[in-house]
Amino acid sequence: MTYQQIKWLILLIPTFSVGMWEYARHTVLMPYISMNAGNWLSAILVFLVTLYFLNILFGRLERMQQELQRERSEKAVLEEREKIAKELHDGIAQSLFFLSVQVNKLDSDSVRHHEQYNKLKKTLQHIHDDTRSAIQNLRSIPSDSDITWTKSLNTFFNEMENQHDLKIHRKWQLTDEDLTSKDKVELFACVREAIINVIKHAGTSEVWVESELKPNGWICKVIDKGIGFDIDDVTDGFGLKILKDRAASMDWKLTIESQTELTVLVIEKEDMS
Repeated sequence: MTYQQIKWLILLIPTFSVGMWEYARHTVLMPYISMNAGNWLSAILVFLVTLYFLNILFGRLERMQQELQRERSEKAVLEEREKIAKELHDGIAQSLFFLSVQVNKLDSDSVRHHEQYNKLKKTLQHIHDDTRSAIQNLRSIPSDSDITWTKSLNTFFNEMENQHDLKIHRKWQLTDEDLTSKDKVELFACVREAIINVIKHAGTSEVWVESELKPNGWICKVIDKGIGFDIDDVTDGFGLKILKDRAASMDWKLTIESQTELTVLVIEKEDMS
């Protein structure tokens, strides 16, 4: 049912209700119902009929408006992600590529400090890979409804397993319907950042990713049995800062517990409404 049809029905239903009642009242019910009682019944009948049908029509209209707003929000998110991806590609990614070419041209034998040179080269490669991965992930949730967010997430997991010596154990129970459009964008980014941190720093080939729907929200965990770290003594904590900032922007609860051979990152959303 279109918006135009709903408007016409809102106008016509009360009119037809009054007309049908008055016709029945004067042709059939006149001997049985007094004029005064008929007037009261007219008002009550029209009110009940109008209330019933308009409640249905306004419900449909409200759902149409919500669906339209959801589509607009998703389109705006995807357009913004595409814009960011283009800016990364045209700016940072290309600059890193040219810088990488220049570094690779250096003759490592002529470099005085080989260790510093190799460390610089490795760090540059990490940054370049991360930037390209970020561009890919920004574009990895298409508007095609046949490709769901959950499938995109599993595609990312598969890519990480293929590109790195890593096994991702999955116990993912959240569905696309359990998350808002913004939830999907931010949770994808948080899980990605957590996985990348495991690859870079944990010194392990296994990671567990779990999610579960709660009565008042949901919970997501990323667990590894690597070397662990001291949360209070993190010098290179840019990745953790990204996670904290994203969680804070969404009013999610972020907790990280780490010790030798076990690190648990938990993201939890609690619906306070």
